[in-house]
Order: sequence, then C-alpha cells, then structure tokens
Amino acid sequence: MAPPFAPAGSWSTLLSALLCILLCSDVCVRQCGAAIGINYGQVGNNLPTPTQVVSLLSSLRVGKVRIYDVNPQVLSAFSGTGIELIVTVPNDLVQPMAASTGQALQWVTANIKPYFPATRFTGVAVGNEVFTDDDEALKASLVPAMRNLHAALAQLGMDGYVHVSTASSLGVLATSYPPSQGAFTQECAQLMLPFLRFLAETNAPFWINAYPYFAYKADPTKVSLDYALSNPYHVGAVDPYTRLQYTSMLYAQVDAVSFAAARLGYGGIPVFVSETGWPSKGDADEVGATVENALAYNRNLLVRQTGNEGTPLRPRQRLEVYLFALFNENMKPGPTSERNYGLYQPDGRMVYNVGFAQQQRTSAASLSLAASSAPPATTTNVRNDFTRLCLFSSLAILLTSQAFLLG
Repeated sequence: MAPPFAPAGSWSTLLSALLCILLCSDVCVRQCGAAIGINYGQVGNNLPTPTQVVSLLSSLRVGKVRIYDVNPQVLSAFSGTGIELIVTVPNDLVQPMAASTGQALQWVTANIKPYFPATRFTGVAVGNEVFTDDDEALKASLVPAMRNLHAALAQLGMDGYVHVSTASSLGVLATSYPPSQGAFTQECAQLMLPFLRFLAETNAPFWINAYPYFAYKADPTKVSLDYALSNPYHVGAVDPYTRLQYTSMLYAQVDAVSFAAARLGYGGIPVFVSETGWPSKGDADEVGATVENALAYNRNLLVRQTGNEGTPLRPRQRLEVYLFALFNENMKPGPTSERNYGLYQPDGRMVYNVGFAQQQRTSAASLSLAASSAPPATTTNVRNDFTRLCLFSSLAILLTSQAFLLG
C-alpha cells in the first residue's frame, strides 16, 4: 500500500493549465467512449433491456464491453455493433471444462459460435478471481480449463480472434508497494507459473481487478486521496528503486503485477485492468464513497485513456481499462457501495457526468459525448511531457477551480 502524498498545486501551475485550456483543441472527451471499456453487470431486477443497453453504449461510442455470462439476449443485441465483447465462463463450470475437452468444445459451440463473427468476441474470462478463492480444486482446474477452451476455439477457427484469460483480484499479490517490489503470494506463485506460461504461449493479457478505493477506505489517514483518485496535480509517489514517478495508485498497482510476473520470468505479458471503479454511495463506515470522489476517479481515468497513456513502467503501451460499472445494480449483495458503482441509474439517468451529455432526439432519448476543454496528449513519460501536463492540469482546474477561487 502506498504512503500518503500531499497535493502539489500552485498558482503558476494553475495559470499554465489555464493557458492550455485556452490554446489547446477541444477534442478530449469526444474520444473517451472509444478509449475505455465498461463492465456491463446484470445483477438487478430493474435494468433496461439488452437492446436498450447496446443503444446507449453505441451512442456513447463505447468500443469495449465486458459481461459476466453468455446471456443469449445480450450476445444477440451486440451483433453487428462492432463493440468488442469479453464474456465469462462462470466459476461453477471451470472444473467440468478442465475435466473434458468435449465440455469445452460444447460450451464454445453453444455460446460463441452461433453469434460469431457478427458479435465481435475478443476475450473469454474463465472464472472470476479464482486464484483467491477458497476452493483448492477450483484453483487447480483453472489452467487446464483455459487450455481446453483455447483448443476448442482453435478447432473452430476462432483462436486468432478470441483471447482466453481470467480476471484476478489484487489479492494475488503479497507485495504491491513500491511497484518494483511487486510479488505474488507464495500460494499463488505456484499456480501462476503454468498460468503465465499459457498467457505467453497464446499472446493473451493478464487481467486484474484493481480498486484503489479499497486501499483508501482501509486506511484513509495514511493513504492519499489524491493518489487513490489518480488526481493529476499532486506529487504522487516515486519508486525508490526504479525512480519512476506514479501519480496514480491504479497505474502503480498494474506495474506491481508486471514486476511480479517478471520475477517468475514472464515480464513481457501485458497487464490490463478488467475492473476498476469507485462507489458513489456507501454505508457510514465506507469512507470516501461519495459522488464527488466517484466522479473524480472515473473522469481522471477517462482523460488518461484519451491521452493513450501507459504506466510509468510501460509508457508506450497504452493501458487497457474497463470501468466498473455501467449501471447501479440493486440486487448485488454486500454493503451499500456494492450497489452504487454505476455511471448510470437503471432508468438511464446519470449518477454523475464524467463527460457524457444527454440529448433529446425525435423518437427517444439518446446519449452523445460532451465537449471538453482538455487537449489530447501523447504516450510518453509524464515527467517530460508538457502536453500531458497541460491535459492533466486542465482537468484539475475543471474539478477544483471552485475550491481555489474560494480559498
């Protein structure tokens, strides 16, 4: 877990940012939908139909979506849209799929082949957070199930289009800070070697579910809120071993996974974020679960994504991120926060506006991207890239100008 770091705002920085707002082109948030993925969860009894959801996503120009099943209505709704889709094999099917190549082939034949290629599948997540599950048999079955599934896709000629991986929680790491000291837990390390070997053989990514919110909630007096929110205007953290500077806890967590994989001999595997988000509402003991923080977190990530930003370890490899989630889901168990990660209410109202604006058309309400004053940025090291500094500082002004004016 990262130590606290104080914001480093100054009037000179703010004036520079203001000049950027005045001088740079107005294109940033127009590209946000295409730049970022979204998790479309369905644990609710009041959600819109899949067809309505796809209409919303298309109007937002969202190009990548992850779902947690293979619901036929959803798969049909995505047909012909061009939206990239990651689907999920539920945990209870992992062991049967590991035990039988026929089971894997049957699953692909029933759930992928009928919709391909009209529905643009790009990934299958075999289980979710299996490596940190208590079921030892489930964990042992994961890689054999992935191999059987990949073989089934290859048999049907789809392996060149659809990656096979699994989404893991940050609980697979024993150490995550500083990022260069990232290491898997002793238990997970034994399971990681065959998993990483499979990813390397099939050119598949390592998917991680990463939530800086949990780190902040666990110790808000020591974890910097600015760092957890990926706010661009603070000093951040410098890894004492690599001297890489991190202004985003999320990006530090991703690099920690990359370093952990490198320790096992697989440093070249790309690490992508399959889930991340911030709740807009929580229980009394859920510190930081507010609309303001959720807005800041997701908007900061949208801007970084639009700038094609990579992590400090891999600045030229754009980090792929899937926000959690599209809707608030009223049937999710657990604390209040679990039901309040959505960008939208089920009736289509925004919980908060991260850069999407709603417009009325003749037949029905549709959504289009709002203009933003943030300029585009290139993928280079944040310490040396003045364009990115302008981009981030501009966003900081938009989010904090009122506080500075009143102060």
